[in-house]
Amino acid sequence: MSSAPLEAQLRAPRRGNKATFFWRFRRNKLAVMGLGIVIVLVFIAVFANFIAPTGYDVAVLSESRQFPSWSHWFGTDQIGRDYLSRALFGIRTSIMVGFGVQVIALTIGFTLGALGGYLGGWVDMIVVRIIEVATGIPSLLVAMFLMAFLGHSTWSVIFALGITGWVVETRLTRGQFIAFRDREFVVAARAIGASELRIAIMHIFPNVIPVIAVLVAFQIPAAIFNEAGLSFLGLGIDEPTPSLGKMVSTSLSYVRTYWHMGLFPSVLIALITLGFTFMGDGLRDALDPTMNR
Repeated sequence: MSSAPLEAQLRAPRRGNKATFFWRFRRNKLAVMGLGIVIVLVFIAVFANFIAPTGYDVAVLSESRQFPSWSHWFGTDQIGRDYLSRALFGIRTSIMVGFGVQVIALTIGFTLGALGGYLGGWVDMIVVRIIEVATGIPSLLVAMFLMAFLGHSTWSVIFALGITGWVVETRLTRGQFIAFRDREFVVAARAIGASELRIAIMHIFPNVIPVIAVLVAFQIPAAIFNEAGLSFLGLGIDEPTPSLGKMVSTSLSYVRTYWHMGLFPSVLIALITLGFTFMGDGLRDALDPTMNR
């Protein structure tokens, strides 16, 4: 049997971890498309003031509920505000909510999960009990309760959803630290006298980051959907600040006749979800050492 294929593999240049990651990610066309969608959406969120034709609160009553036209590409809403402008600023609000909620959730979840997973013992027992209690309480109900006290600003929504949405992050982080704390390289670092803090930060933490990055990519759309759910219940962001979820909720009274009021924000929410989902799938496959296609 010829040994040419084996010799070719031996002569092939070996890729480093970073190069392998980017090579795998680039091969996933949906992942690249998802990343492109996310980049465009973040660009719109940052520069909405310059891209939007008008301000999100500029109303012309004589132009209310107009269908899409050359003067108003997405039409107008019930009080004559340009719907394209509202949608662009709504993307900003939704992206802010998605990332803001994850910052709070990761801060709480990663801290608890790392402490419980790495230290173990009674600390881990307390963390597990906290997770069990938090799991038994519907997070959306707690968020609704908090919104009643905090008001209906963007930051109130971010805080209410973030302070109630850390359970998944805690479970995943705890599981990862448990999986790595007894690995050979950790035992070796401990044997040569490395402190527990150094082991956790320098040896385990870098191995947990890829898994957390994939989780964040999937959790950002979930936070945006939760904000939309609060808007449907009348507990979302107050006017005149637009959000895609609130735009969909407001359109329900008019959608049978003025279809554009529900269509465009719904499509944008779906686009955000697809972008982050495709990117998350690509990150998961690219970071998986068993994916050697």
